[in-house]
Amino acid sequence: MATGRGASGPTKRDRREDAREHARLMREEAAKKAKRRKVIVQSSIITGVVAVLAIIGVIIFTSVSASGNVANPKNMLSGGILLNTSTQAVTTPAIAKGESATPTTENLDGKTAHITIYLDYQCPFCQQFETTNSDQMKQWMDQKIATLEIHPVAILDSANNKKYSTRAAAAAACVANYDPNKYFDINSALFANQPDESTGTGLTNAQILALFKKTGVSSTAITNCVNDQTFASFITNQTKSAVTNPKLVNPSTKQFGTPTVIVNGQRYQGGFTDANQFASFVATAVQTAGTGSTGTPTPTPTPTPSK
Repeated sequence: MATGRGASGPTKRDRREDAREHARLMREEAAKKAKRRKVIVQSSIITGVVAVLAIIGVIIFTSVSASGNVANPKNMLSGGILLNTSTQAVTTPAIAKGESATPTTENLDGKTAHITIYLDYQCPFCQQFETTNSDQMKQWMDQKIATLEIHPVAILDSANNKKYSTRAAAAAACVANYDPNKYFDINSALFANQPDESTGTGLTNAQILALFKKTGVSSTAITNCVNDQTFASFITNQTKSAVTNPKLVNPSTKQFGTPTVIVNGQRYQGGFTDANQFASFVATAVQTAGTGSTGTPTPTPTPTPSK
């Protein structure tokens, strides 16, 4: 009688079949696992891409919304404030949210000087030009032979002056918004009390408001506007636009700088401390411009941040 495992257990052939079946099942299970891993990886990649696109979308939406929600002052539709006399500003609506500044159309009559100035309240050369030419510009305006359009920008911000260029320009924009006929006076006051560019720490908001009060500008609305820096982003936008506007580039330096002074479409490149030289330039600019119309070189819009 036969003995051992072969007598009652599976045959050799059966064991081979079992092994093959077991191997087949293992291959199928491995294939299923590989397929599941592939699906998981692909799903993870798709989820990651969707998440990244969602983040980009939020960033773009936030940036556009921030740009579109910038507070813009009234009476500065061109990015600057236009004065017909030293006590009379041209009133305009604010730049619409998300829109760019609208250039001022200057009517040339052969006798009126349309003076446009881009200035920084921390700029010493701007102060030189202001103190040298302010009185005669005021006289020309009051005689109705000149207009003055002032574009405050911020080039000289620093940690030392606590972003005084932006703070002062934004404060001036508050006056343009709430008390535009006093703009010429506060413009002069800011330059008369300009802190030193190298060693000064910039005027505080309280000191700026005190200067305004001395010129007859004082209200709760202006105080809140200055302290909240309501129009800081507006100034940032206008500064970026000015810097990138080829019409405002100084042909000598190939860069934008302050003060940039334009009369009837012609750039002044004379000295900042010679009133007679500037007066002569203005007279020539009026004559050579002739009659017709021209537009102020309002900067092209650029996307901006904010406050």
